[in-house]
Amino acid sequence: MLRYRKNPFIPDELKAGDIIGFSGDSWISVLVNIATYGVPFWSLSHVGILGHADDGRLLLFESTQLDGLPCEITGEVFLGTQAHQLEHVVEVYKGKVWRYPLYRPLYPAEDERLTDFLTSTIRTPYDRLGAIRAAGVGLSFVESLLHSDNLNSIFCSEHVAAAYAFVGLWATANVARWNPNLLARCLRSGGVLRKPRRLK
Repeated sequence: MLRYRKNPFIPDELKAGDIIGFSGDSWISVLVNIATYGVPFWSLSHVGILGHADDGRLLLFESTQLDGLPCEITGEVFLGTQAHQLEHVVEVYKGKVWRYPLYRPLYPAEDERLTDFLTSTIRTPYDRLGAIRAAGVGLSFVESLLHSDNLNSIFCSEHVAAAYAFVGLWATANVARWNPNLLARCLRSGGVLRKPRRLK
């Protein structure tokens, strides 16, 4: 069994609603960045969101198919939406990790809504086809016109966009159109997220 220690680079002021961005060292991450107009090994190939579980723990909620860690809520390993201790993910992740702070702390009602949304989506299957459709700025816009969003299966940035929309932090016509780089750029330019800080 893996033993984890507190990562000294993870700040104590993390809060619900912060986005955690990942830039992997794998060829999959390189392809994601090329397809989404990012810089390989530096820009984002995956995102997750910090939120509270029902027991009050601040966890990283993400839709993923890669990390192989058991979900903190179900105790199982599966593909799709799940929750992890951030320090566990940072320790095993091969690549760079960024924190995009939400511009303000959530109000209690918003925090409760975020918890409700994130915990209700646990075990939703990973949407590989949706992730491919969201690739590229032009392609994602066209695809959003042709396909309505649904949360029967979810990819990473769709999950984060849906969480923000559900809480009322940010409005979007179609949560399925957002890839990690496009979502981060839009939220940064709109003042919803502050400047990212590297955690690893």
